[in-house]
Amino acid sequence: MKHIPLKTIQLKNHQVLNERWLQDIIAEDPSIIGIGDVILKDKERIHQGAGRLDLLLQDADGIERYEVEIQLGATDESHIIRTIEYWDIERKRYPQYNHTAIIIAEDITSRFLNVISLFNGSIPLMAIQVCAIQTAEGVGLHFTKVLDVQQLGLVDEDEEVAEVTNRDYWLKRGTPKTVAMADKLLSYIHEFDHDAELNYNKFYIGLKINSRSKNYAIFRPKKNFIGLEIKMPQTEENDEIINQAEIANLDYSKRYGYYRLSIYERDLEEKSDFIKKLLLDAKERFG
Repeated sequence: MKHIPLKTIQLKNHQVLNERWLQDIIAEDPSIIGIGDVILKDKERIHQGAGRLDLLLQDADGIERYEVEIQLGATDESHIIRTIEYWDIERKRYPQYNHTAIIIAEDITSRFLNVISLFNGSIPLMAIQVCAIQTAEGVGLHFTKVLDVQQLGLVDEDEEVAEVTNRDYWLKRGTPKTVAMADKLLSYIHEFDHDAELNYNKFYIGLKINSRSKNYAIFRPKKNFIGLEIKMPQTEENDEIINQAEIANLDYSKRYGYYRLSIYERDLEEKSDFIKKLLLDAKERFG
């Protein structure tokens, strides 16, 4: 197989291919930046007193929004500050969404990568490096995620700050039927994780083994169903598996890395094999 050297070009110094060109290319197909199935919500979004947000993207099937700032050349202070400022404005204006700030540049320098890393965890921030490649047919773009959003741990992973409750608390918050569904799900888990127990906390029912939290799955009993959150990476394959099972799928929590499902009583019988497989996969990855 013959090797063909690729010729990269610098957009910052290009006479024709400028920042607007790059912005239009991404706006036409936002999936090319590699953050999943996203659609364009707005372009050149005006923020009074703060300028214009280059791109506002949104998950096609979720509650995730992305405030995208584009820069040709190397990252600098003003673009980093601008990116965070746009993110802050949007999250305050639309708190019903999960917001992530994204900076796209030709060169994510080590100096500014260190600065960006200081914010990651307190500010959900991605850094994506773009490379323009000259071909015989035109110019191609290659995007590399240099810095991803830091996934956050659940509260009960820190035993000293967890607000422990008990079964009675959840019988009142949910119903005896939906709490019993948590017992049923635990029985599925016992088929491969014999020592797992339910761990009752204020906001969810987690799992523990030998008094230590092992939250590869958590449960939230509601009035008519139980919320099941399974810790798995979001991939097209996993999306397809869940869609084919025809179980109510809420949004994927990118910050915590959980698929969020609504499980009804009939699902526990009709789709038990599917649910068991998801739980086992999560246990093997994160248990």
